[in-house]
Amino acid sequence: MAQHTADSEHAPAAGSSGTPIVLAFSGGLDTSMCVPWLAERYGRDVVTVTVNTGGIGPEDARLLEQRAVRLGAVRHEIVEARADFFNEVLKYLVFGNVRRGQLYPLCVGAERGIQASRLAQVARQFGSATVAHGCTAAGNDQVRFEVALKTLDPQLEVLAPVRDEAFVRHAQVKYLEERGLPVPMKSSAYSINRGLWGVTIGGTETLDSRESIPEDAWVLSAGAFDANRAPRRVVIGFEHGIPVSLDGERQDPVTLIEQLESIGADYAIGRGIHLGDTILGTKGRVAFEAPAAEILITAHRELEKLVLSALQQRVKDQVAAIYGDLIHEGKQLDLVCRDIEALLESSQRRVTGDATLLLRPGSVFVEGVTSDHSLLKATRGVYGESAGEWTASDALGYSRVLSLPGILQTRAGSQTR
Repeated sequence: MAQHTADSEHAPAAGSSGTPIVLAFSGGLDTSMCVPWLAERYGRDVVTVTVNTGGIGPEDARLLEQRAVRLGAVRHEIVEARADFFNEVLKYLVFGNVRRGQLYPLCVGAERGIQASRLAQVARQFGSATVAHGCTAAGNDQVRFEVALKTLDPQLEVLAPVRDEAFVRHAQVKYLEERGLPVPMKSSAYSINRGLWGVTIGGTETLDSRESIPEDAWVLSAGAFDANRAPRRVVIGFEHGIPVSLDGERQDPVTLIEQLESIGADYAIGRGIHLGDTILGTKGRVAFEAPAAEILITAHRELEKLVLSALQQRVKDQVAAIYGDLIHEGKQLDLVCRDIEALLESSQRRVTGDATLLLRPGSVFVEGVTSDHSLLKATRGVYGESAGEWTASDALGYSRVLSLPGILQTRAGSQTR
């Protein structure tokens, strides 16, 4: 790879030199290299921004700011966005029981639109029209950031040095070392991303389809199956589809999700390896841990079965699948998402009640659900026992009418022999 320097004769102009470049900063190698590289290449100040959509504690935040400043950032901003992430995205994934490929609950990636939005807000606060990210050319996140940022502001200039300059890891490390700047330690052979909805893990095993990652590579639940943990019963309360209580104690959704992650991780709940289609059209595979998502989606789905009609469920499932695809592709700012969210919100008017679940290693078992809007309790009939809403002759007539298409098909088939 060619050596990249700040005085490259073909260095492009980047906006106004009087305003800073606002960089989305995770603290990893890619974004760490971007801080000094952007400052040298464009001769402008760099402001780093970390948007907390989960997985960043107070000590993590302190270390991120410290690292950003040591790398040359004139200022570091941390934006608290966990509640916004739930209210603007996650609650709709719960409403829709969204799982990509019937498995993956979009535990990482769904937050990129929120992060892009807050990045653009910080840029406006500094009077800047230039933002940057550290995504590579090979992944989904580059598309998510670009689509979201351009939808927010078509005039925004978006820089992506790692992708556009084709930086590779050893060159980034060399670049930082030559300048005496801190190089993030590679603590694992695995690429780990963490947020409020779960964790993703990528490694050599996920580059093909043959095997799982090793037990010690799981981030939240390593060794959980060896703990011989007794089953645990939990009761989750919902109001209009939103989780509001755990074991009778009312909590805000973010706190509830974080507690369920801790509880579920002890039982290795929500593990999986998702094999699916990337935004770029290739196949991709990633391991994930999503204890809270697994527990909440399972509980919510069963409560919906009690209070929604079959037609409501059928229509909602169809639009929810489309919504999940749009979120995966970074299109959550498209107006069609507001239309789908309106339908999902409307569908939750009666999704209020409790779900009782039994947690065992690797499994979530729904023991029962209750609601004042129960369609099961509303009927006078008892399934398989007594017909309280119709007579025997009604049932016979209905069966005859329902069998008519089959009768006609058989009759028509016999006439052609």
